[in-house]
Amino acid sequence: MSRAESLASAVRRHPWSSAQDAMVLGLAMLVSLLLALEYDIVAFWDQLDDRQRRLRVEEIALLTVLLAIGLGIFAVRRMKEARLDVEREMRARLEAQSAHALAMQDPLTELPNRRALASALETAIGRPPPDGRMHAFYLLDLNGFKRVNDEHGHAAGDELLRIVAKRFRAVARKGDMVARIGGDEFAVLACNVDSRNSANQIGERFVSALGEQVSVSGRSHAIGVAVGVALYPENGSTADEIMHHADLAMYKAKARRSSSVIFFEAA
Repeated sequence: MSRAESLASAVRRHPWSSAQDAMVLGLAMLVSLLLALEYDIVAFWDQLDDRQRRLRVEEIALLTVLLAIGLGIFAVRRMKEARLDVEREMRARLEAQSAHALAMQDPLTELPNRRALASALETAIGRPPPDGRMHAFYLLDLNGFKRVNDEHGHAAGDELLRIVAKRFRAVARKGDMVARIGGDEFAVLACNVDSRNSANQIGERFVSALGEQVSVSGRSHAIGVAVGVALYPENGSTADEIMHHADLAMYKAKARRSSSVIFFEAA
């Protein structure tokens, strides 16, 4: 946008302050004209001779300078208002983006939350994988977390969740979404997986991530994970179906004593 357009936009957005400045500028020019003529030209114009009615070169120059200064001040004030408008709009946009980001983030682990995960899954389903490939959706429930939380307090439990989140994020493929959906439950969305075997290998990464004990407040804790997997489009055509089937598979994995990866089976 050119300076002239910015100035015109600022005048339209701030008509009252623009009118005030225009009035001040007009009054200043009128006072300057009266002083230049050294008389009240409204009441006694007819009493002035030709010499008194005529402005001298110096007076014309002075009036021109004053007019230029007044117009410059008017333009500067309008441009400042335009700049402040832009800054306010940018601040409001950033605040809105920040609020949206916070609404899509788990505050404890800084992972995406359930809302962000559901949105990503809907988007993935809207973009079906190429023939022969699939989207793999994983639900992960920690084994042993409740004991740590009950015996050592919520602070220890929160620290454990943060450590687990970092481990899961570290072993995930680039581009996969790792989310915390509540309590000690996590989820992973892996798109464009080339085979069921590859999907199983991805799931085993999260089991391996907890192969070493988790140290919290000077104590080590053995934490496992039950992983349930549902594949799109094999195991459902909607996000709700995929999440529900992964949940069923996860509860089957939860019934086992050790960490395991279980795929949903329609049977």
